[in-house]
Formats: sequence, structure tokens, C-alpha cells
Amino acid sequence: MKNISRYKDNIRRKILIVEDEMINRQLLGFIVSKEYDVVYAENGMEALKILRTKNHGISLVLLDLLMPIMSGFVVLERIKDDPNLKRIPVIVLTSEKYAEVKSLQMGAQDFIPKPYDMPDVILARIKRAIELFEDTNLIRNTERDSLTGLFTKRYFFEYIRQYEEYQGAIPMDAVVLNIRRFHMINEIHGHAYGDYLLSHVAKALKSLLNDYEGIVCRTDSDTFYLFFEHQEEIEKTLNDNVLTTINKEFVGINVGLRVGIYQNVTSRMDIEDIFDRALHACNGLRNNYKDVYAYYDESMHNKEIYDERLLAQFDDALDKGQFMVYYQPKYNIKGDEPRLTSAEALVRWNHPEYGLISPGVFIPLLEDNGLIQKLDRFVWNGAAEQAHIWNVKYNFQLPISVNVSRVDIYDQQLESTLLDIVHLHHIEPKQLLLEITESAYTNDAKGIINSIKHLRADGFKIEMDDFGTGYSSLNMVSNLPIDVLKIDREFIIHMCTSDKDKKMVEILLNISDLLGVSVVAEGVETKEQFDMLKKMGCDIIQGFYFSKPLPADQFAKLIEEEVKNSGHN
Repeated sequence: MKNISRYKDNIRRKILIVEDEMINRQLLGFIVSKEYDVVYAENGMEALKILRTKNHGISLVLLDLLMPIMSGFVVLERIKDDPNLKRIPVIVLTSEKYAEVKSLQMGAQDFIPKPYDMPDVILARIKRAIELFEDTNLIRNTERDSLTGLFTKRYFFEYIRQYEEYQGAIPMDAVVLNIRRFHMINEIHGHAYGDYLLSHVAKALKSLLNDYEGIVCRTDSDTFYLFFEHQEEIEKTLNDNVLTTINKEFVGINVGLRVGIYQNVTSRMDIEDIFDRALHACNGLRNNYKDVYAYYDESMHNKEIYDERLLAQFDDALDKGQFMVYYQPKYNIKGDEPRLTSAEALVRWNHPEYGLISPGVFIPLLEDNGLIQKLDRFVWNGAAEQAHIWNVKYNFQLPISVNVSRVDIYDQQLESTLLDIVHLHHIEPKQLLLEITESAYTNDAKGIINSIKHLRADGFKIEMDDFGTGYSSLNMVSNLPIDVLKIDREFIIHMCTSDKDKKMVEILLNISDLLGVSVVAEGVETKEQFDMLKKMGCDIIQGFYFSKPLPADQFAKLIEEEVKNSGHN
């Protein structure tokens, strides 16, 4: 044992330093390189690429939280969600006290405060985290899960490989079963109760295998893998043998399950790939509380490939001008005649192979993969440049709304970035209307309010987008520094046929009056909706009733018409 300990101590572990500031990166590298080999990344995207190609060689990650392209918080989420990366310890680098607790809650092992003026403390924390990581891995690599008695994932996969070697190409089903919001069950009922639930799920799964050939393991704290002989009515089999017994045992407790299934697989595929696909199906139910089962099929596989292609081509698409900014007009309807008052910038991807791709497809994809900031900056610059062109050509200042994503809001450089853009394109800040969704406010109201106050002081106007669809309280809304409320189109669509939606629109308009801010109704498509909103006292509307989103050259005709009608020079 002494020889083993000496051998471990003589190994130079590899540390990944993720820090966008060059001076900080070099300073930290100088401290750490005395005892460890060092790999550097300048941003979160680069860090994940290194981890996913070299994860077996990285012993620890030193992660800055506030970075462009992809923040440290997003990197933490990616590491936590990746079974190949989640056991690598992460120490966050921060000067913000609030970030320490948040990062620890997200799975960070420890934190190192800035500035890096205590090298001995830094090295001691790194050593402790690595030792804990390595000792934990030794324990996890034992054959059985100590709580449930099921196989650990490593042995689970190994036994399946051996099974298939002897049994041949027998059709099997791969099942991933996850307990929804298991952490909340622990919080509310205690860890002992949570352990009892896990044990009971394990017992039900083992009981199922008394009747069917197969093997089961517990992977993460609340996730189980099941590999058993193919079932034509697999949902009935799982309902009768697993879900029903769990519901009977835990009466009065909402034990929600989500189950991903990859059916009828054979030994031609690698077992880890099989369960990656079943897990992908299971994860697709995260925000779907209606369905219990999801199947990995060819369409899901094709979508994965499609998404990966879009991600791989994104940077090139930006460079080649495949993204275009369209503009949808907003009209003030308070007077006798509607007047063009502003526009919303909306991005479109004209893909050479797939044609015009819906923003509903590529924007969530970019958000999930940390690329949305690049696209946002492209739109901000394009809108600002176009506003300047129209200012000069028509002597007409048209404010343009641009989306500010959640990632942007947490970027400490947001204010300076926006100011640089308006200065570069010679427009006033008030010509960029910054749209922030209501749900973003509810996540971190205090932090966002601080940022918005600074932006408003600079002259930017703030619009709360999708108002009425989030979960903000009236008290919170009354204290928000905003200039415009945008009523989500879902309320507008049915307002002429649904008394409930009509009343909701009236309430939202009353709230805007109470707050003393303007209101924009989105998605107005019919004259009936237009007339009703005008009668209610709505300020501004946008939607197909006036115009669909237009490219800049076509939108210019609306400006020309407005200038002509108003006698504006």
C-alpha cells in the first residue's frame, strides 16, 4: 500500500484552466504548473471541446464563471449533464460572493476567490479536490451500489458485453428510468425517505427480472438502466411490474417517472451507444409532465444528426451571410390612423441545403449549446446599422427591438458591448429597444434589475417580452425598471372567441396603465382583434394584420409611406 501511495503522489495530474483574461490565465498557470501539467481554454466552448476529447486525462477543472461565448455556469450544467464528465471535479474562480453558493449548488467542488494572491491555498484546495475525486472514483468502481444492491454502471455494461458474447443477437430493450424532481423529494421528506424510494424502485426492477431475462443497474442518484428481453407491449410490462407497485407503496406522494426506451436492439451496436440513445429519449421528457414514456426512433436519431450539423455549420453560416435580419413593423393605434412607430428585428437562417430554417428550431439549439450570444450580437449590429441607414436616408428615427437572451443578461460586458454597438453605428441608445422575457426576470430579479438600471441610465429602453406567460408576482412587476410590456400572442389569438382570454388582455392592459408604461400586443392578425384592442386602449400592435416580418429593402417602403403620409422631412 505504501508503494501504491508513493506511486500516486509521483504522478503529475493534468489541470484544465478555463479563464478568458490572459493575465489571470497566465498567473494561475504559473502557480499551478509548479505541481501539475496545465491545459488552457479561453472560454467555455473551448473547455468543453477539450474535456470531451481528453476527459480521461483531466484531473480537475479551474473554471472562471464570467466569460464570453459560454459562461462558467453553462459549462457547469454541461459537465453535470454529461455522464463522461460529471465526475471530474470543478473549482470555480470568482470574485462574486453570490456566485460561490450558486456554483456549489450546481456541482462545483470548491471555489478560489480572485485575485490569485495566495498560491499555497490554491494548491492546497486543488490537492484536496483531486484526492477526494480519486478516492470517490475508487469507491464508485466497486461492483455493487451500496444502497440498492444493483450493479454499478461500469459492471452493468461489462456484464452485458459478456452476456451478448454468449447469447448472440437476441432482441433486447434498453430502458432508462428517472425519478422526476428527486432532489425535491429529498428536500421535503428527507434523505432517508429518498433512499427508501430508491430502494423500492430497485426492488421493483429486480422483481421484474424474475419473469424476464435481463440485468439492471443504478447509474446516478435517481436514474436506473434496465436491459431485458424485447417486449411488444413494453409500457404494459413496466406499468404492471414497476409503476403500479411504486404508486401503491407511495400513496399521497407525487412520485413522477420519466422513461426512455430504445427497443429491439441487438449486439451489433455498442451497449453504451444504445443507452445514450435511451437516455436521450428520457431527457426529452424533462419539461413534458404529461407523458411518462418516450421512444428513441429513427426520427429522433435523424434530428440529433440534423442538430449536430446545424451546430457544426453555425460559425460558417454567420461568416457566409446565411443569417438575415428581418423587421416586423409596430404601429401606434392611439390616433385616428395607425402610425409606424418602431420595429422588431427577427433573425432568419437561409440554409443552402435546408432552406429557410425556423427560429423555433435553431434558437433553442444555440441557447442550449452556448452559441446564442454570437447570434444576438450579429442581430444587434445588423439592427443598429440598419437604423443608421434609415436615419440618414429618410431623416426618420425608427426604434428597433432586439432580443436579449438570458445568457446575455449575466454577461458583465453587456452594457459596454451595447454602448460600443450604438457608438459604432452612430445611433442613440434609445433606438435599440431591449427585449427581455418575463421568465428571465423571475430567475434572478435582483441581479437583472441592477443590470437594467444601468442600461436605462445609458438611454436604452427596456421591453418585457411575453408578458403574462411567466410566473412573476404583481409586486415584482411593479418594481421592475421597464418601459414597455409586450402581451404574448397566445392571449391575442383567442381573445375574440374566449371571454377568459379577452378578460386577461384587459387585465394586462390595466396593469400597464397602473405601471405607467406602454403596451405592445403581439400576433395581431385580424381586423376584429385590431378593433377590440383599439377599443380597450392598447397603445401599439404588431402582427400579420399590418405586415409579416420583412427584409430591410421591403421594410423601407413602409418607412417611405410613413414619411409621405406624415409630411416628415
